[in-house]
Amino acid sequence: MRRVVLLLALSLLSLSAQKLDPIHWALGPIPGTKAGSEFKIPVRATLDEHWHLYSLTTPPPPKPTRILALEGAPYEVVRVDQPAPIRKRDVNFGSDTETFDGAVEFTLVARALKDIPANAADLVVEVRYQACDDKQCLPPRKKQVSYDANFKFTPAPVNAQSAAPPVPASAPKQSLTEFLFLAFGFGLASVLTPCVFPMIPITMSFFLTKQGASKARIVGDAVIFCLGIVVLFTAIGFILTAALGTAGVTSIGSNVYVNGFICVIFFALALSLLGAYEITLPSGLLTKLNSASEGGGVAGTLLMGLTFSLTSFACVGPFVGTLLAASITGDRLQPTLGMMAFSFGLSLPFFFLALFPGVLKGLPRAGNWMIRVKVVMGFLILAAMLKYLSNVDAVLRWEFLTRERFLALWVVLFALPGLYLLGKLPMDGIKVGETLGVGRALIGTVFLAFALSLVPGMFGANLGELEAYIPLVQENASLFGKSGGETKLAWMKNDLEGAIAKAKAENKLVFVNFTGVACTNCHWMKANMFPKQEVREAMEKFVLVELYTDELDDPKSVAFQKMQEGLFQTVGIPYYAVFNTDQKVVSSFPGLTKDVKEFAGFLNSALGKT
Repeated sequence: MRRVVLLLALSLLSLSAQKLDPIHWALGPIPGTKAGSEFKIPVRATLDEHWHLYSLTTPPPPKPTRILALEGAPYEVVRVDQPAPIRKRDVNFGSDTETFDGAVEFTLVARALKDIPANAADLVVEVRYQACDDKQCLPPRKKQVSYDANFKFTPAPVNAQSAAPPVPASAPKQSLTEFLFLAFGFGLASVLTPCVFPMIPITMSFFLTKQGASKARIVGDAVIFCLGIVVLFTAIGFILTAALGTAGVTSIGSNVYVNGFICVIFFALALSLLGAYEITLPSGLLTKLNSASEGGGVAGTLLMGLTFSLTSFACVGPFVGTLLAASITGDRLQPTLGMMAFSFGLSLPFFFLALFPGVLKGLPRAGNWMIRVKVVMGFLILAAMLKYLSNVDAVLRWEFLTRERFLALWVVLFALPGLYLLGKLPMDGIKVGETLGVGRALIGTVFLAFALSLVPGMFGANLGELEAYIPLVQENASLFGKSGGETKLAWMKNDLEGAIAKAKAENKLVFVNFTGVACTNCHWMKANMFPKQEVREAMEKFVLVELYTDELDDPKSVAFQKMQEGLFQTVGIPYYAVFNTDQKVVSSFPGLTKDVKEFAGFLNSALGKT
């Protein structure tokens, strides 16, 4: 009898121990809010001594903490933020985990529903979590935590705008600043081109004739001259945006006719720079502009800048084309702002030379070095042309300019200027038997080394940053054991409905990749970010679907672009979003990032909201 009593007592103690919970939850304080507005719900966990709680983003096998809204709640979850967890080895699971101990406060960012009346509502959240100490782990738990005080809602105005979809606080916007610095740098680099550099003394002679004028007049003329350059190039970007609209600018990068036209222009420019013929603007046009500019005054100086811009266009065209192509993944004003930054970079040296004409004497004279620059630029423009030709090949699905053929051509086109500079390729600018200078030897060596570094990419090796500009690997086989862009993830293409259905069947979320055929940043992410172990492991937990938004001759692509703009107020690509099976946005991430932890955190945070 005593044994039975003892066993019964032990059983009761065991059941009592199982009911104990070392994690104590509480909400608040929470101020009232308007219907349709965002508000924050502090969710505090106090832990008993020696126990720890797992973070929202801890890698399995422990169960990450999840904080959810109950069905029928008067709010929807936008995101859940957490403080920095402690990452260390967990003896219970034999792996690194992310934990909290002592006390931790999560922040559930919520949005009050628009259609709820003014009321005092019970505010409840559901927490799912697992607690462990250094010797044992309790089974995963699920608990509802209530806010003790009444929570007041104020009705939204009748004409209130619909709230924007959720965007995580950690998600970076695509950097316009970096793009503008790139454009400015292109403008500065254009000064060294064969069409622009020889124009420096000619242009400066226009200002030297006015050296008797006051300093203010010289500064004013310099500003007006540069304004002529800025006006022309900015107008190009503005006209492009105005003519095509937001959707058109985004889709221009995959337009067969646009890419084909750029290929023809680049090919013609390259042959001209290599010495096959000379491209000049109609002499009548330049004569009229020169005559008008000689009239002096504001209009004459402005026309002088415009004349200079047109004369230099034969060489700066490749920079302009590349810049406009880089702007297509942005929004609305990016082409205009990019061309403005480019023109500022191009005009800035002329502005300073106009103020300090004495510096002109220290500049090198045009000579054989300019001819060498022309020849090298010719080869580089041919290499750039292949990028646009590969866009045509991808859109039309010819599969002729494969990765292997593309890189083979690049190897040759980057090796040729190296051989030329080393005196091994007899062309204009380098005489037979001419002494090889140190600078020319070093630059030639760099070109040859770069050409050789491309060879592994022909066999599937990842080429890092260059993956954005070259065709992705199409086959799994790789001589080097590492695929250049092959993530081995199961992607669905242009089938959001199918992805939602699959997600329902597998009880998963849907990861949507808004992408484009000719989007360089999209290619970079797929080749360099998605294969990272931490990112790939998280992505494997989603149903993955790619939605191409830049093929405007495809009704599906148009619909996907409109859907993206409606949900996120942008058509910029790449753009990433996580949907639940009700097709509601759980989380989103705009643009390119090179921070693995940031992107993996976005994915794991979305997984923590299910």
